[in-house]
Amino acid sequence: MSSHGESLKKPIAIIPARGGSKRLPRKNVLPLAGKPLIAWTIEAALESGIFDRVIVNTDDQEIADIAIQYGAEVPYLRPSELATDTATTISVLKHQLEYYLSHGEVFDQLVLLQPTSPLRTAPDIRNAWELYCDHTIESVVSVTPVEHPIQWTFKADDNAKLSPLFDDNVKRSQDCEQHYRLNGAIYITSSINILEHDTLIHPLSNMGYKMPANRSLDIDEELDFVIAQSVLTHYSKYTD
Repeated sequence: MSSHGESLKKPIAIIPARGGSKRLPRKNVLPLAGKPLIAWTIEAALESGIFDRVIVNTDDQEIADIAIQYGAEVPYLRPSELATDTATTISVLKHQLEYYLSHGEVFDQLVLLQPTSPLRTAPDIRNAWELYCDHTIESVVSVTPVEHPIQWTFKADDNAKLSPLFDDNVKRSQDCEQHYRLNGAIYITSSINILEHDTLIHPLSNMGYKMPANRSLDIDEELDFVIAQSVLTHYSKYTD
């Protein structure tokens, strides 16, 4: 398989961090093992050494101030129409790229790093970028093994009757093929893929960067935050 080779310029990192969060209010600035949640992602991005710029996209002044304190750039505050519950990540990224285009700056590739993945490491970011560089593909996305075999999945009707989603008989876990799910930590793609095709993951030209479950925690609610706090405070060996 051919590769992008050494022709690629350094990508930019974009860290989207909205001020509003319904399930865990102000989660991006909550103190996690001694620093704000978003700081873990900023520091990992900077430590990776692969980026031309590390940018935080936010609508919130407190988040912006923290981002700058930890070494990221915040070129503007996100407009209110892109800070709603219904605003999509793609619309935020398109707005960011179009902003730079209007200022005469062109970035060929971008890496989206969600601030809700504090256990993702600088080596993870570097290795995912190397995977992208080593192959002629449009997208790399981080994945982790599905916790339970998908053959064990059922749907329930209004009367709680279960029906299997797959025709296979229920198997022992060791007999099931390994499947993967997105973990939300790393997305790498071309700017053209965002601007012209409205997608982070090209359906025909992509690869998965595999991450272990112990570094794939996505903070969505309070329990996730408590788990991350415990891991980073008492069990940091599990993030290696």
